[in-house]
Amino acid sequence: MASSAAFTAAPSPVRPLHGLADGGRRALRPALASATFSIRAPSGLSEFSSSLRRRFSLSSSTIRVSESKPRRTSGVVYATAATEKSIHDFTVKDIDGKDVSLSKFKGKVLLIVNVASRCGLTTSNYMELSHIYEKYKTQGFEILAFPCNQFGSQEPGTNSEIKQFACTRFKAEFPIFDKVDVNGPKTAPVYQFLKSSAGGFLGDLIKWNFEKFLVDKNGKVVERYPPTTSPFQIEKDIRKLVAA
Repeated sequence: MASSAAFTAAPSPVRPLHGLADGGRRALRPALASATFSIRAPSGLSEFSSSLRRRFSLSSSTIRVSESKPRRTSGVVYATAATEKSIHDFTVKDIDGKDVSLSKFKGKVLLIVNVASRCGLTTSNYMELSHIYEKYKTQGFEILAFPCNQFGSQEPGTNSEIKQFACTRFKAEFPIFDKVDVNGPKTAPVYQFLKSSAGGFLGDLIKWNFEKFLVDKNGKVVERYPPTTSPFQIEKDIRKLVAA
């Protein structure tokens, strides 16, 4: 059950009683007795007041308990989780070095992939990605490709070389972005978000080239696929989200 509590005390805050010897607890009771605690508890928890009095030997006037539902004060919602981020909150650089706000993709289903040009998975993935993009791009679907050189140094080229390779050899029409790190201390913020939203078999680590994240129209990660899962294998999941 969610609840909210606000404490105001005078004099200055005192240390918790647990872990203290009896003498220490006796010494702290006068300070607690002079403090005033104002507690807001959810419905059905009025007995919390008597429990505190018994535990700390406080008078009934020391503790005031009121029951209420979660409230909104000065723009703060109590007992409500903070609004989570979405993929739309991030700005990244495209393959030409220009800033792109991912908010431009609001309302679209996204498949986000870390790509490489010299991987054993390159040909099959690029061909299938291009096929799926062509099939669903008019239905509110986008593929966002992020080159990464962290796996076997299989994306060593410059951005212009990566762009030419993908667009010329595989006719890739989906957006390709600046080369990024997806693991380690320099992990791109967008990948920090993706990994924290959907842990994999090895935890947060991206395991290899062509790991895939499926993101819904609200910018939330709904599925994560290992590199060996081909784009064709997840087409049914894409189709379901596009139709939602």
